Amino acid sequence: MSTRNTLIQAAANLLDEGGEQAVTLRAVGHAAGVSHNAPYKHFTNRDALLAAVAAADLETLTTNFADIRGSEQAPKVKLLTAIGALIAFSRLRPSRYRLVFGAPTLAQKNPDLQACSSACLAEIMALVDECKCAKALPNAPTKSLASLLLAAMHGLVLLEAQGQLHAEKGLPTIEENMALMVSLFSR
Repeated sequence: MSTRNTLIQAAANLLDEGGEQAVTLRAVGHAAGVSHNAPYKHFTNRDALLAAVAAADLETLTTNFADIRGSEQAPKVKLLTAIGALIAFSRLRPSRYRLVFGAPTLAQKNPDLQACSSACLAEIMALVDECKCAKALPNAPTKSLASLLLAAMHGLVLLEAQGQLHAEKGLPTIEENMALMVSLFSR
């Protein structure tokens, strides 16, 4: 693994362990087992390193979505599986999820991150298009349907993270809510 990739992985691990405040270039260098100045040779600043972490996560999600889209499952199942992958990411890596989906200024400053974000969204829209062709979603604009689904999912993820969406309270899970939303759209 290259030093740059080692630094990105170290930053991702620090994010997982201590949140965004745990990620400093000095801490990343230490965690990667390189000098404290090594990160500066690969990243202009902390934001550039965080953008690289977000881009790597988006690339992984994009690959997962492409694999799901290439599967033999029914279009509606594919879409719900992709949404499930995003939900799983939010639970497994909450700090990285917030970085990827909750830091718009980071993306605005980084064209590579913008490109990764666009590629990831394109896979989601392709899944929505497949559902439209299979009559599992209405013949509405793809961008609108994808936006509504993602907004609902992100909102539910936030409610769950804040402790406001729990089965103990008799509330359905994010997955159950999203399945209901897709079903309602398909009527």
